[in-house]
Amino acid sequence: MISRRDFLQVGMAAAAMVGGSGFGSWARLAAQQRLSQDDLLQFDTFGNVSLIHVTDIHAQMKPVYFREPSVNLGVGANSGAVPHLTGADFRRFYGISDGSPSHYALSSGDFAALAQGYGRVGGLDRVATVINAIRADRPDALLLDGGDTWHGSYTCYHTAGADMVNVMNALRPDAMTFHWEFTLGSDRVHEILDDLPFEALGQNVFDKEWDEPAEYFPPYTMFERGGTKIAVIGQAFPYMPIANPGWMFPEYSFGLRQENLAAMVEEVRSAGAECVVLLSHNGFDVDKKMAGVVSGIDVILSGHTHDALPEPVIVGQTIILPSGSNGKFVTRCDLDIRDGRMMGYRTKLIPIFSDVIAPDPEVSALIEAQRAPYQAALSEVIGQTDTTLYRRGNFNGTWDDLICDALLHERDAQIALSPGVRWGPSMLPGQAITREDIWNVTSMTYPNAYRTEFTGEFLHIVLEDVADNIFNPDPFFQQGGDMVRTGGLGYRIDINKPQGERITDMTLLSTGERIDPAKSYIVSGWASVNEGTEGPPIWEVVENHIRKQGTVSVADNNSVQVVR
Repeated sequence: MISRRDFLQVGMAAAAMVGGSGFGSWARLAAQQRLSQDDLLQFDTFGNVSLIHVTDIHAQMKPVYFREPSVNLGVGANSGAVPHLTGADFRRFYGISDGSPSHYALSSGDFAALAQGYGRVGGLDRVATVINAIRADRPDALLLDGGDTWHGSYTCYHTAGADMVNVMNALRPDAMTFHWEFTLGSDRVHEILDDLPFEALGQNVFDKEWDEPAEYFPPYTMFERGGTKIAVIGQAFPYMPIANPGWMFPEYSFGLRQENLAAMVEEVRSAGAECVVLLSHNGFDVDKKMAGVVSGIDVILSGHTHDALPEPVIVGQTIILPSGSNGKFVTRCDLDIRDGRMMGYRTKLIPIFSDVIAPDPEVSALIEAQRAPYQAALSEVIGQTDTTLYRRGNFNGTWDDLICDALLHERDAQIALSPGVRWGPSMLPGQAITREDIWNVTSMTYPNAYRTEFTGEFLHIVLEDVADNIFNPDPFFQQGGDMVRTGGLGYRIDINKPQGERITDMTLLSTGERIDPAKSYIVSGWASVNEGTEGPPIWEVVENHIRKQGTVSVADNNSVQVVR
């Protein structure tokens, strides 16, 4: 029987019968330290149906640097399973050579050094080139967008999402689902949807008052491609009013709604669907459990948790494919559908190396047109970094450490809190920090940096609540994201304890004293879901801090002790 390592080395040679990954073809080239656009796009067309998946772009239209996490812990049945392997463990699992392009694209080790050699990733004009190449090979391929698209940049904020809508429309998606898009406010979302030339899907988006499917978000849409009837069901982010401000979209309710999903699968099968695709923004571990409780789904295109895996994960008869974030990857999935059944598949996770893939000239010009009115503000240099700035990782990211430092100093606080969101590109030592770079990690529609008092007891409740969102052993109680970042506060966390017992040894770092449950502390943070939160926008706080620093240096953060 062929080993995983041998399989990855021979690429797709054995894929035709039961399934396979095209990752091996560029992993093998990686060892030779050379790539071409043809290498990245090479694919042995298979079956009769092609799916193209992008997700979690977070309004990044231009090439960026993006570091994968060095810590991404799983709990319960997902402990030690992908995507909860990182660094050298991840590379060993997939047989990835150290120093290769696949190491750079999929792993965090030696990031700054490898980035200098391999360059930036992403750019929607490069993504367009890849999509066009797939369509040239398979003209009726379906392009499906997993959401978190109209959010995350200076221009997206200032155009209320119009820049991304215009560029994505040029890529001609066939369907989309949603998460951060709702934080534009439901009136703006409706305005966009009224003119959207493709389907907006969400089987779990309901009218809150009437408890029935929402008019703007049909549960599914049907396509006929390759002589096959395909149903695409949308699954929006289930926990919107918990993770984001419910007052921005008060007419909607969400939830997993797995019973309704099962009913939709049965409905589309009864209507003649021979292939069922779930376009999901659940998060990867949630999608794994969903595949186990809802039968009849052939493919889950997984988003939200920003995971990038070179092979699908298989649960029962369902293949699950995550496609990373920030425009860094495009997934192609070819299916052989015969007699109403998926007989085989072939997949490829295509890394968008921006120095290798030529930009599509029309989309490139469109991107520049969206950015032109804001170019002076975007390009203004605020400071410089001598540290790699990144966000991903369960407990700390240097970008958020810098944001916490800004909150402590600019808001005169003892403790700072920064949300454990996963969006936002990375920066390399020696890079100038522009206003655009700051907005790429702070842009949202509820940005106010509050300053208030929390008791030690309430701080403990906050940390415990966030920890349970991440480390609850039941994936259906996980909301994705990472642990809230803290400045001025240290603690110990045992991720395998039950809620209320994970967080101990809370310490005020400025004095070394233990946090007193009865004592009040001055706390500054941002991204509060409470309506009417007061304070300057976080990007102003960070910009002021960086201007004063000139060159920023972020020290190693050892304030959180993790027990696994």
